[in-house]
Amino acid sequence: MTGALRADGLQYAYAVVRDTGALDAALDGVHGVAGEPVRAVVHLGLAVVAGPVPAGEFDEGPLKERLEKLEWLERIARAHARVVDAAGADSGVVPVRLATVCRGEEGLRRMVETGRERFTEALDRLDGRVEWGVKVYAAAPPPAEPAAAPTAAVSGRDYLRRRRAERQASAERWGRSEDGARQVHDALCALAEQSRLHPPQDGRISGASDRNVLNAAYLLPRAESPAFAERVEELARSSAGVRLELTGPWVPYSFVAPFSEDTGV
Repeated sequence: MTGALRADGLQYAYAVVRDTGALDAALDGVHGVAGEPVRAVVHLGLAVVAGPVPAGEFDEGPLKERLEKLEWLERIARAHARVVDAAGADSGVVPVRLATVCRGEEGLRRMVETGRERFTEALDRLDGRVEWGVKVYAAAPPPAEPAAAPTAAVSGRDYLRRRRAERQASAERWGRSEDGARQVHDALCALAEQSRLHPPQDGRISGASDRNVLNAAYLLPRAESPAFAERVEELARSSAGVRLELTGPWVPYSFVAPFSEDTGV
């Protein structure tokens, strides 16, 4: 192992959990953003899930440059989420902000000391909870037939009136889809403890051809997941003009602000 990968070198932090003594088994075989094995660093009744990373990629200068590279950032984000999911598979977990790097295990312990109250509050609040994601899509209305140019039989005023009516009809179709999305959201909020509305996804990113009119996350007890999924299926069958997509269960990322500290890295 090189000097950059020693316990007193740079440590990449993924998440904070309670120290139950069972985390090592959950993390067995799990590797992090640099392909490193991850482990729990225990302090004050909590445990930071972390792994040693090379300074050549994760020291302040190199890290700043790499964060501007989308392909590298996507790979890091996937690895980060994989570790957080493993840590939170059977217990509450507080994700740490992406690309949080501490100097040595002492830096990890300092992070726990600084955020202990916040970490503990979040773990109490999220214990036994999971996040489900629901997206609602509305199919784009079919393209209108090109309006004929004004002729002697069709005045310019009639032409403009027809074009205005077409635009109004299109807006009304979108409006009905958005009303349907609000009804879906209201119905699911009645089952969830909390909800979060995220910005609609751009089709150029998601690859979906339909318009995303609702992008929401719902927090609920893990045991209530089957009933929630069944309700989503019912809404999908009964909601005309929209398509529902259910994802999860996830670690409740949307319901805790990821913690990071100014580590000086």
